[in-house]
Amino acid sequence: MSQKIKRILHIAPQNISDVPMTLVRAERALGYDSRLVTFFRDVRGYPEDFCLNLPFVASSSAQRMKKAVVAPEKLQLSHQSRQARGVKPVWRARNVAEFMLIRLREWLWLPKVRAMMNELDFWNFDLYQFDAGLDFFRDGRTVRKLKRLQKRVNVLYTGSDFRTRGVIAPVDALADARFTVEWDHLELDSSLQHVLFPFEPDKYSYRERDASGTVHIGHAPTNRAAKGSDVILHILAQIATKRDINIILIENKPHKEAIALKDKCDIFIDQIGDLGYGINALEALAMGIPTCSALTHTFAEAYPSHPFMEIQADSIEKNVIALIDQPEMRRERARNGRAWVEAHHDSRQIAKMLLHPLD
Repeated sequence: MSQKIKRILHIAPQNISDVPMTLVRAERALGYDSRLVTFFRDVRGYPEDFCLNLPFVASSSAQRMKKAVVAPEKLQLSHQSRQARGVKPVWRARNVAEFMLIRLREWLWLPKVRAMMNELDFWNFDLYQFDAGLDFFRDGRTVRKLKRLQKRVNVLYTGSDFRTRGVIAPVDALADARFTVEWDHLELDSSLQHVLFPFEPDKYSYRERDASGTVHIGHAPTNRAAKGSDVILHILAQIATKRDINIILIENKPHKEAIALKDKCDIFIDQIGDLGYGINALEALAMGIPTCSALTHTFAEAYPSHPFMEIQADSIEKNVIALIDQPEMRRERARNGRAWVEAHHDSRQIAKMLLHPLD
């Protein structure tokens, strides 16, 4: 496995928040032949490379069957950590019905997966990265064969894949390197290697915002429970009785439309809870929007120069009003935010960390 890495294949359920494809573009910029295979399309319209469009995943009938057989806590996202520290969550079928449902789904998938493997010359890449830690098959047969072929396998966990679903045991156990972009994952499994979210700040235009008049405050939940949105929106409504603000709720929008709405904001609120900031916050910072977010336990100690206005439910009102009332603070945080994203989240630097020590 010491051969020179030239060809890289990413496998991901979807191009979630454009993270897998961002890494592919970064690797291509670094001179690698990099591809991405996704199971299904992200509803927000992020770009695709090779999308399998697998059946029995995101349809309404599939979701109804999941609810009937999957443990409810596996389907419900939250902005609070629900796992005991130091306990790595591992996926197991809840019952025979869930096991048989997954076997049926994989049987339906098999022709498309085989066709993709033939078209992409699947077994002749040098490095395989399973973004979200998910094989096409829950028994990990793809990864097991890759290891028999002495191929390099990375796993990159990106969010609720690790917290809620849990690791797929054979994939996690056989991986040569295991990474996460989520700081809270380290509290569940300290053996993971942490990298910051890969991001492309050059894709977002920075601009100074008008400090006068109505202050526009944005919030963009993909899932309200995962962001603490009900609490955030309730407190913003209270602030609106005291200050001249306009609340811009960016929800269930294609990414291009969401960015256009975000560009109208003077302040952005990402989330509260235990799980820290995400790509939404990085977009806002790159655009010159001072951004409020809860941060994961100990993150600020590791990155003391971070640009976020830290918030939780009991401090949203005080800290947001401070930003509303102090335009110069907003300008300073905007400048620091863009510089911090460029310094710490550049996708090419993150890609190099994921490849290390391969080259």
